[in-house]
Amino acid sequence: MAKKNYLLDTSVYLTDASSIFQFDNNDIFVPLKVLEEIDKHKKRQDSVGANARRIIRTLDELRTKGDLQKGVRIEKGKGLLRVMSYDCLSGTIFPPDLDIRIPDHVILATAKAVQQEQPNRKIVVVSRDINMRVICDSIGMSAEDYITEKAAESSDQLYSGFVEHLVDDQIIDRFYDGDDILIEEDEIKDLWRPNQFVMMVSNANEKKTALARFTSHHRPLRKIIHDKLPDWNINSRNKEQAFAMDLLMDPDIKIVSLIGRAGSGKTLMAIAAGLQQTIGMRSEHNHYSRLIVSRPVQPLGKDIGFLPGTMQEKMLPWLMPIQDNLKFLMGDKTSLEMYMEKGKIEIEALTYIRGRSIANAFVIIDEAQNLTKHEIKTIITRIGDGTKIILTGDIEQIDNIYVNETSNGLAHAIESFKQYPIAGHVTFKKGERSELATLASKVL
Repeated sequence: MAKKNYLLDTSVYLTDASSIFQFDNNDIFVPLKVLEEIDKHKKRQDSVGANARRIIRTLDELRTKGDLQKGVRIEKGKGLLRVMSYDCLSGTIFPPDLDIRIPDHVILATAKAVQQEQPNRKIVVVSRDINMRVICDSIGMSAEDYITEKAAESSDQLYSGFVEHLVDDQIIDRFYDGDDILIEEDEIKDLWRPNQFVMMVSNANEKKTALARFTSHHRPLRKIIHDKLPDWNINSRNKEQAFAMDLLMDPDIKIVSLIGRAGSGKTLMAIAAGLQQTIGMRSEHNHYSRLIVSRPVQPLGKDIGFLPGTMQEKMLPWLMPIQDNLKFLMGDKTSLEMYMEKGKIEIEALTYIRGRSIANAFVIIDEAQNLTKHEIKTIITRIGDGTKIILTGDIEQIDNIYVNETSNGLAHAIESFKQYPIAGHVTFKKGERSELATLASKVL
């Protein structure tokens, strides 16, 4: 196979700091503009900042092995890495539509310079930025996406936590009578997962159904025990909510993932279940000493540092949805503040969660679809004895440009934990916020 030249833009390095090791024996060119952009992100306290610092250290190690401007062997069996200064742009012929005052255009101009310098070798621009790839195509340059590790080939292939199963009519009758029902068909042994929910459908009457939870092939189907929280006036409105409540209230399940569109009730139910098991009136359900609710700071506009006020005041816009849910469930602001002062309820930005060791707590990570696989791993590995963690999110609403529907941390958690008895997952299909909200999600 003919050797190629690759030029990676900033988004690739900030997605995967080890990206330079993924291109076999092909050469990698690094525009100076890319190094400048990486430097701007090195102080961030998230995975992007961590990747920026890591790639800077890697380049510094390569610098000690040779001249980066001439090219340094990345490692044995790999190609050369070469930093391109602005001097390479002098005499470069590139489309007049490119404005070198724009960073992306400078990067593309550098690619053109490499192309002119080595015309017999194909140059490929690698970028996570869709628009960058479109511009490349428009000026006749090859461009590729940097394919990160995916949890599934598509979002439709993600584990749903639910299956329908045709059974004889009398099996449903026996299930409701309290008989133990074992599903022993060979064809499902490798398909069904621990804590997967099953809707048994009568093969004689499709309207005759029964809901259950599968635990293992050696145990009977389990009835759904918890589908309401009377202390908080919460009742499940559909089967997915019943499934979620059953997992949320089961102390043997240590990690629960819930995905669904806005208004499906996933966050509200998670918080209600957390309140029930921390400050609820039924002592038999009080399994945890405190409720911790957090979410990543993923702004749609300016970063948090641009906002006025103290850190707590800066965090308020991102934590407001959580507080709204808590106030709705508890009825008044005073009681919420009282429990927060006592340390029974904690609402924090994810930045402050990552460095802790959390024991005997009910932890909810909201908007988890905006986290990377590495960030999810960092959070879950902070979980101590007696703690239960809930991951909620909507993989159709991702604000983090470095992940997508199949590469985000929530998707990875769903697929990675589905085979373990301490984990459970539910995909919400139906919105329950209001008739208008449900209709809007369908027609807009």
